[in-house]
Amino acid sequence: MKDDVLLAQEVSKYYADPLGFVLAMFPWGEDGMLKDYSGPRRWQWEYLEDLGEQIKAHGFDGINAVAPIQMATASGHGIGKSALTAWLILFIMSTRPHCKGIVTSNTSDQLKTKTWSELGKWLNLCLTKDWFCYNSSKGNMNIVSVEHPQTWRVDAQTCREENSESFAGLHAANSTPFYIFDEASAIPDKIWEVSDGGLTDGEPMRLAFGNPTRNSGRFFECFNRLKHRWKTRQIDSRDVAGTNKELMQQWVDDFGEDSDFVRVRVRGRFPRSGSCQFIGSDLVHAAMKNQLVPEIWNSSPKCLGIDVARFGDDQSVITRRQGRKMWPQKKFRELDLMTFAGFVAREIDEFGADYVFIDGVGIGAGLVDRLRQLGYSVIDVQSGAKANDGKTYYNKRAEMWGGMREWLKLVPDMPDEPELEASLTSVEYGFTPKEQYLLEKKADMKKRGLPSPDEADSLALTFAEPIGNVGSHFDTADTEYNMWEV
Repeated sequence: MKDDVLLAQEVSKYYADPLGFVLAMFPWGEDGMLKDYSGPRRWQWEYLEDLGEQIKAHGFDGINAVAPIQMATASGHGIGKSALTAWLILFIMSTRPHCKGIVTSNTSDQLKTKTWSELGKWLNLCLTKDWFCYNSSKGNMNIVSVEHPQTWRVDAQTCREENSESFAGLHAANSTPFYIFDEASAIPDKIWEVSDGGLTDGEPMRLAFGNPTRNSGRFFECFNRLKHRWKTRQIDSRDVAGTNKELMQQWVDDFGEDSDFVRVRVRGRFPRSGSCQFIGSDLVHAAMKNQLVPEIWNSSPKCLGIDVARFGDDQSVITRRQGRKMWPQKKFRELDLMTFAGFVAREIDEFGADYVFIDGVGIGAGLVDRLRQLGYSVIDVQSGAKANDGKTYYNKRAEMWGGMREWLKLVPDMPDEPELEASLTSVEYGFTPKEQYLLEKKADMKKRGLPSPDEADSLALTFAEPIGNVGSHFDTADTEYNMWEV
């Protein structure tokens, strides 16, 4: 008991000194994982100092509510965000009796295996570890005070929109209610909005971290429209000790210093393409204004891309493409499969298609079977299958869209149709842990109020597999390129 009292007296000295807390509470330089470390990295050190200054400036007296402390940090990979997040949680929990906090991340896997796992590791090293009980089981991830588990605690919550009510009612009028958002770019705006209501009493804090993957949403606004409310940082991973600078230089060499990939994953800068658009509007605008003479494209193989509707509000789309020429699309709604098969068969005959690519997922499998029954040679495309270039793309759908994007860079001749433009530019993208391109799911697009990109998916199907005589996606008559048929 005496030792607890002495420890509590020591910890109380760091109420407005998070850096002092971190330096004093962990065994820096001793045997174990901290043997070779004397303290935090420079950016972490500066962050903790800054937080301490804000705590002093706000001057919470334990009774009268103060304005929230809000800090947002955008960065590249590997800088130590998870470690800092763990220190912040332990600092607040140890210095502020009866505080209440919520921690969330972009996915439940990230929350459990990265954010919460890191917290457990640092708790075991912390001098105040015996004050708290750490739980990491599914549905019960929290740290609670041993003596006051209901009123002095921090809980991990998934950030699904349907779970937004879990972020409401976070009140600690005589202490600190706090939110920590990890991978904040991907946290839905609804969660941010609900958390606003938890900043109305006590000494509230909201601390956000993440790669700046989206050019929209509340995390983006922290650095733009709402920047006067936030203390922000944007950190280049190359400026941080201990990061994999050789790998990052490879990314710069492969993608370019000012590419969205490097901006987001290395430089801690938001992408130039709106909301991480996979295809930029400038590419589409240029193609829709371009007209090519037939000699440029009429020796190329003729391709059809058939996207088959799966839901009542979607549409089936047929796309004709020959090299760098694309014709106006044909669209159908609420057709039974046999009737639609008849339309496709007629299109194959009229166009004289050399290659017919059909989205064979779901109802499309029936179309593939019917056309083959009628004697047509068609290619069944499974968008969820592995990509030919698995190093770059997560699946076949992302690879097809990648081929389409490269084709657009050649400024092809395509119809000027608003629906096609919207479909091409509406899809967002991200990266897997293996740095593969991963496209936004159609279900997630609909959550954003956007329709399924049927027109773009139909065109993308024409880039599903190598065509022509040379085993490449490029026209054999065009020797300048060697990836996709143009």
